[in-house]
Amino acid sequence: MIKLNNFILLILQIIFFSIIFNQVQSKNLEKYSSKNISAYFSGIVSLYDNEYMDSYKFLKKLNGLENKHYNYAQLYQYSLINLGKFQEAFKYAKKLENKGIENFENNLIIGVHYLKNKKYNLAKKYFKKIYKNKDISSLQVLISQSLFNWASYENIDSEEAKKMLNLIPPQYDSIKKIQNSFLHCYYSLEKTSKTFEQLLNNKKQNYARYSFFFANYLERNGKRNQANEVIAESLMLHPRNLMLNQMKNNFYQVKNKDRKNLFNCKNAGNVGAELLYIAANALSTQSIYSVSNFYINLAKYLNPNFASYNTLHAENFFMSGDYEKAKKMYIDIQEYGSAFKWYASKQIASILYNQNKKDNSYKFLQKIFKDIDHPSIYEIYDYAEFLKENEKFKESIKYYSDLMKLIKQNHPLYPKVTDSRGIAYERIGNWDEAEKDLIRSLSVKPNQPYVINYLAYSWIEKGIKINESLEMLKKANDLKANDGYIIDSLGWALFKLKKYKQSKKYLQQAVKIMPSDPVVNNHFGDSLWMNGKKIQARYYWKYVLNLKKTDDKLKSEIIEKLIFGPKSKT
Repeated sequence: MIKLNNFILLILQIIFFSIIFNQVQSKNLEKYSSKNISAYFSGIVSLYDNEYMDSYKFLKKLNGLENKHYNYAQLYQYSLINLGKFQEAFKYAKKLENKGIENFENNLIIGVHYLKNKKYNLAKKYFKKIYKNKDISSLQVLISQSLFNWASYENIDSEEAKKMLNLIPPQYDSIKKIQNSFLHCYYSLEKTSKTFEQLLNNKKQNYARYSFFFANYLERNGKRNQANEVIAESLMLHPRNLMLNQMKNNFYQVKNKDRKNLFNCKNAGNVGAELLYIAANALSTQSIYSVSNFYINLAKYLNPNFASYNTLHAENFFMSGDYEKAKKMYIDIQEYGSAFKWYASKQIASILYNQNKKDNSYKFLQKIFKDIDHPSIYEIYDYAEFLKENEKFKESIKYYSDLMKLIKQNHPLYPKVTDSRGIAYERIGNWDEAEKDLIRSLSVKPNQPYVINYLAYSWIEKGIKINESLEMLKKANDLKANDGYIIDSLGWALFKLKKYKQSKKYLQQAVKIMPSDPVVNNHFGDSLWMNGKKIQARYYWKYVLNLKKTDDKLKSEIIEKLIFGPKSKT
């Protein structure tokens, strides 16, 4: 299935093609038969569905269409790069160049090819063509200008390189800071460590990723103890950082040549790959997965020995719902080391769960976890969370309780563990222990809107501490505005206090935010009834009966209300 944002792009492509196609002279109509049109549209659909081999096959049939339709060449290049057909993409780009056809993708592909092969003057030529073009996006300008700089550094001194770097527009200050650290490393400048330290100490942005590159630089220069200190300090702040955890494990487990994350700041292609990764990551956060994959594949082409790029690539497939491609990549990622293995295994288990293979998911991750000799507190926590999400509540409580013996109240996991164990206790009907844990969580971290909501709503459902719950929910609503669950709880507290007019206002807002939630719609129906709108109330109750998410218990309650109305005792 094509995702909504991609579907919109697809429609725009189809409309654009239709306009262009209608402009083709009548003498060329025989060439563009209905079969050709069908192949082109199928190629677009396949591309935006991440079916790159299908896209490639459909579009390849239309060789020569680039002469009449500008977008065709771009789409074909996306298919080639996303399939890893770099040499074919390079040859096609050169073919277009010979025809006098230019676009961003072709110049980027040719430039990257020459950068990888250390033909820097040729690489510069094509990167310069891009950023001198006024009809490209700001992201494309940033990429091409940065790559042009790195292709230039081979033949200029560090002072000239700094001047070039400063030409990058000020709105890209964070990218400039990253490149400045790499530039110092590239030229082996005295202040290299200082520039990395300044980057990592920046409070406005999270540069934890670049702790890896700093530690990598130190180790390459024989400063392993300092590299260890950088990793340890960064993991104190960012304990879940995958690259750093694996680097920490690797230091004393494998030889450098066996590592999967290899990076050399003195290799312009390696740095160029990281810049393309930054672009890919930015696009991925906007759910533009096909274009993100284009950049990440170019990054992998420039530095095939940096395995971390595959984690973003796999995540793109996972987030776009292409579970089989994602699973295949995660299976490979499992081989990159123990930290990568646990991360990839969790993702595979999630895929199995999403494919309605819940039992397989549970057995798979259970085996992986049991095979870990000395699981870290974060691996135990991950596994306990997995069990809870799979409704293995009693089993999850065991692991949460094990964690409570290993951490103190000032540990960042403490409020999470107590919250999660509290939820698990509540789900098995042990409210006394659930209440204690939820209160513990809030005692060390008071401003947790969802924990506040869970505790307050539970009290409301039990008919206790409703006034206190109302005040708590007002606070939660201030902390997390426009959250449907919190607004519903707030409205329900007012309902329980018989403030029906105020209740209706909040519950109506919650329904607008969560129109398919059975509980929210049921609550709104009750508020309508108590405000004298009985016909509308029955409409919402009947609607709840037809929702797939409505459980049997709620259905029974609604059937009774449709006959007798709500119980007078609220």
